[in-house]
Amino acid sequence: MLESYIRERREQRDVLLMTHIVIGYPDLEESMRTVQAMVEGGVDLMELQIPFSEPIADGPVILHANQKALAAGVTVEQCFEFAARASRRFDIPFLFMSYYNIVYRYGTEAFVKRMADIGLRGSIVPDLPPEEAHDYLDAMGSQDLDPIFIFSPNTTDERLAYIADYARGFVYCVARKGVTGSATEFSRGLGGYLQRCRAATELPLAVGFGVKEAGDVDFLRGKADIAVVGTQSLRVLDEQGVPGVGEFVASLV
Repeated sequence: MLESYIRERREQRDVLLMTHIVIGYPDLEESMRTVQAMVEGGVDLMELQIPFSEPIADGPVILHANQKALAAGVTVEQCFEFAARASRRFDIPFLFMSYYNIVYRYGTEAFVKRMADIGLRGSIVPDLPPEEAHDYLDAMGSQDLDPIFIFSPNTTDERLAYIADYARGFVYCVARKGVTGSATEFSRGLGGYLQRCRAATELPLAVGFGVKEAGDVDFLRGKADIAVVGTQSLRVLDEQGVPGVGEFVASLV
């Protein structure tokens, strides 16, 4: 279970690091080299995004990566094959990040069973609220996989508690309203929001949307369990290539 893994790792580190890649960007083999560089850089867990045409939670950098991967012909089947290779090769937990259209079209039960068969540990489906997730939650429970749900700053305390009842593994706390990639102010206001998140659940907390440098990760020590880096690692990949990504990840841990 992800929760046990995170708690064990937290005994060694003040805050863990989760990174994010878009499978197939800039191509499948470069994606795998990026995964390797991140693992060697010290990442603790990783989300693998299945490219989608309308990634509504993602800003322009990740949107561009989704579009490029789709234009190159990356398929859901290739994403499963990629995830299977990664989970066999590297000794960290991997999760899928996907929008629900992909899961639904594949067949929710079949999709989740395939995840379990290839060694994934859970998934993040940002456009699927608990009220609409009964089939997904039943399938995840039957395969002992963790459904990761999302808190946001404008979520009421009542709603935080409701979402927490369905979450497993950890909760993904969006650091601000909006999409990925924009600037986030790591300040007292964010600290107060994370206190509300902590009060709503005993699960580990992951914080993403705007984490881009070591100072941001340092801010989260004592406030959250996992720092999530997505957009900035893609920027580094575009500017410095795979070696730069490894150095960037190492600078954060």
